Amino acid sequence: MNSDQPTYEDLRRQALAAAAPRTGRADTAIACDRLVRIFSADGVEVQALQGLELTVQRGDLVALVGASGSGKSTLLNILAGLDVPTAGSATVEGFDLLGMSAKDRLRYRREAVGFVWQQTARNLLPFLTAAQNIALPMQLKGRRGRGGAAARQADRVTRLLEALEIADLADRRPAELSGGQQQRVAIAVAMANDPAVLLADEPTGELDSETGAAIFEAFRTVNRELGATVVIVTHDPLVAGEVRRTVAIRDGRTSSEVLRRTVTDEHGAESVSEREYVMLDRTGRVQLPHKFLEALGMEHRVAVDLAADHIEVRPDTAEDPDDRRA
Repeated sequence: MNSDQPTYEDLRRQALAAAAPRTGRADTAIACDRLVRIFSADGVEVQALQGLELTVQRGDLVALVGASGSGKSTLLNILAGLDVPTAGSATVEGFDLLGMSAKDRLRYRREAVGFVWQQTARNLLPFLTAAQNIALPMQLKGRRGRGGAAARQADRVTRLLEALEIADLADRRPAELSGGQQQRVAIAVAMANDPAVLLADEPTGELDSETGAAIFEAFRTVNRELGATVVIVTHDPLVAGEVRRTVAIRDGRTSSEVLRRTVTDEHGAESVSEREYVMLDRTGRVQLPHKFLEALGMEHRVAVDLAADHIEVRPDTAEDPDDRRA
């Protein structure tokens, strides 16, 4: 037997190591490992997430993009504690989203994450003023009536109103606010209990481009000044293009990322540089961009060769054995 060939025990150890959950880093806010979500309806199973992997560092500002049905909204609902994954692992700020009890899940939604819906009517109670809407999550947290709680809540409401530049709207009810103003109040409501992570589902979907840009600036304020990790699901190219990191989801998996950074040239002028990367999962799978595949006519299978410092992926030009026999 060739001594260079791996033994059965070697292969077994490698397989167990690949299957083991990844160890989260101390600066990781969100970690999803081989996340699966299967829905069943009328005896038909639909796999919305198919082994998705995602890591978001604390203090990051990330956009999730993808076509309808790609799985991005399913992922957001899982991260928000509104849905439970079928398999895999998902942790947010130390909370195990698969192993939480009902009581833990309620505490998680109240304290660890904030959520902003696309539909402004879902974020605010119509009979409360902006200030009262912001104070409500703190009251529901269970600290109402304790010594000094009322003063601390009032101070938190004031600071959020000022940070989001809506202090003059404190006494207005939702019906007296524009769509953009309602979303700013909704962001303040989501941040009332000072969550570590803020999630938003198409927050600019019902707004014009100018108002949408202002709302995105509010998310930047939350990220920069209030220290929250922000994850936004969006179709809006304005939002996706303004974050440091955009993660694309396709067919229930993360398929590519665009990373942006500010560079300064020799004249001191600043510009934004961006580069797209395809994602490599733990089994070695990648999803190549459709535009690349279409440009080279790649489908079904491709030829792969290992070079000194890279991997070459080329159209398969080998003749099909069945064609030769014909």
